[in-house]
Parts: sequence; C-alpha cells; structure tokens
Amino acid sequence: MTNPPPVNPVKRSPLPDRIFGWAALAAALLTLGLLIAILVSLIIGAWPAISKYGLGFLTSSVWDPVKNEYGGLVMIYGTLATSFIALLIAVPVSFGIALFLTELSPAWLKRPLGTAIELLAAVPSIVYGMWGLLVFGPILATYVQQPLQAVFSDVPYLGALFSGPPVGIGILSAGIILAIMIIPFIASVMRDVFEVTPVLLKESAYGLGATTWEVVSKVVLPYTKAGVMGGIMLGLGRALGETMAVTFVIGNFNQLDSLSLFQAANSITSALANEFAEAADGLHQASLIYLGLVLFFITFVVLSLSKLLLSQLQKNEGAKT
Repeated sequence: MTNPPPVNPVKRSPLPDRIFGWAALAAALLTLGLLIAILVSLIIGAWPAISKYGLGFLTSSVWDPVKNEYGGLVMIYGTLATSFIALLIAVPVSFGIALFLTELSPAWLKRPLGTAIELLAAVPSIVYGMWGLLVFGPILATYVQQPLQAVFSDVPYLGALFSGPPVGIGILSAGIILAIMIIPFIASVMRDVFEVTPVLLKESAYGLGATTWEVVSKVVLPYTKAGVMGGIMLGLGRALGETMAVTFVIGNFNQLDSLSLFQAANSITSALANEFAEAADGLHQASLIYLGLVLFFITFVVLSLSKLLLSQLQKNEGAKT
C-alpha cells in the first residue's frame, strides 16, 4: 500500500488581508475626519456669536431677534428636560417589554408582539407630532394636567411644578411623545441582548430556585449590561436629536417664566427647525449654529459619561470577584 502523495499547503497571499486592513483603516479615518469637519464647520459658523457672548450664551434666557440679542438657556433647558422625561418613562417601560418578550411571553405571542413594537420605530416623527398635537394634547390636558393641578395646587414646590395653563402642550407633552418614540429602539435592543444570555446560565439559576426577577437582575442584567446601556444611549440620542415631533408639541416659546412641566418652552432642534430658514446672515444665524454646537457637545458629554459609567461598573464587578 503506497502512501498518498504529500499535499502542498496553499500559500495565501497577504495582499488581500492588507487591502482589507487598509480599507478598514480608511473607513475609520474617514469617519473621524467627517466628525472633525462637522465640529470645525460648526465652530466657524458660530464664531460671531461665540466671540460676542462667550459662555454667557449658555446662561442667558434672552432670545430677541428684533433687538438682535440671543441666549440659549431656554433651548438647552427644554432639550435636557424633555429628554430626561422621555428616559424616565421609556427605560422602565422598555425593560418591562423586553423582560416579557424574553422570559414571560407565550411562544405564539412573542413574534407578532415583537414585530409590532419594532414597527413603531418606522412611524415618521411628523406623524407622532401631529398625533400629539391633535389627539394626545387634549387628552393630556383634560385627564392629566387638570387633575394634577387640582391635587397639587396648594402643595409647596409640587404646585409650582404643575402650574401653568393646562393646554396639552409644553415640556411634559414633548417628553411623553419622545418617550413613545424611543421605546421601540430601547426595547428592541434590550430584547436582543437579553436573548444573547446563555440558556445554561438561566436554567442553572432556575434550577437553584431563583425567581424570574432574580434571574433577570442577577444573571441577565450583569451579563448584558453593556448592551442595555447601549440601547439606553441609543434612545437618548434619538430624544436629543428629535425635531419635528418636539416642534409640534413643545409650544416653541422662547421665554422661561417658571420650571413648570406644563409651560410652553423650546428646544435646540425645534428652534433650528423654526428659525434657521428665515434667519438673516449675521448674529442670528451664528447664534442658531451656536445652538447646534451646544447640542453636539451635549451628545458628546452624554456618550462619554455613559462610557465612564460602564467602565466603572466593570471595575466594580472585577473588584467583587
């Protein structure tokens, strides 16, 4: 019996690998270059306002195109307040949806319910805005704002928080609409990362007598915390950058008379959408671009803080181990 002839190993050329590496590096550098170009263009466009107001632009609530005086405090407050309200509502609701779909839902309901939730993300933002203005706003004014004012009108601090005309538009309305818009994004990411958890880990916990909540809180969440944080940041980014839906329901009022949730206000995106097309060259346009630059830095700071929080959680986990 003769031995088979030796098989010569196929020599692979490193050229395809090098081309792929160069292409990946070029894509990364292109993305970084675009980010830097956007930042530089914003700084150049906003420079007249930056040179005149400096950081005082962030603390001034005056926005008067007639007198050519501008401050971004109202828009910054409106953006942060509506986004905070949206996250406060959307995160627990999204967590409940993801928990139900992965742990509690019957098999026949899991797929259609998950598809229906994902379809909500495809609804155009202008539709949410029109629905919020014409349908949700009157319902909110009649069944939420008026009862809250009747209950908390004489309560210190809370009375001021719920003061103002209950007309269904304002910061609270915009925050709730944003919450409805970002729930599909956060819930879909949470559901996907929950399903990545190895079944063996969950079955072992159930075998030891753990309840569903204990399995989720002590097994699923520690295993998927990076993905969960990413989903929340995705929703926050959507809330910070949303334009049309907020424009319809926030009231577009450039004064900050009180910190009431019912007060009409403005946001950075709605101010840009309403005024940029009609803004004359000069300080007005530069101030609007300055607002865009502020929104850019707000998003950057939020993402940086999320990365720091996630790294801190990982360090603490290692210390416990």
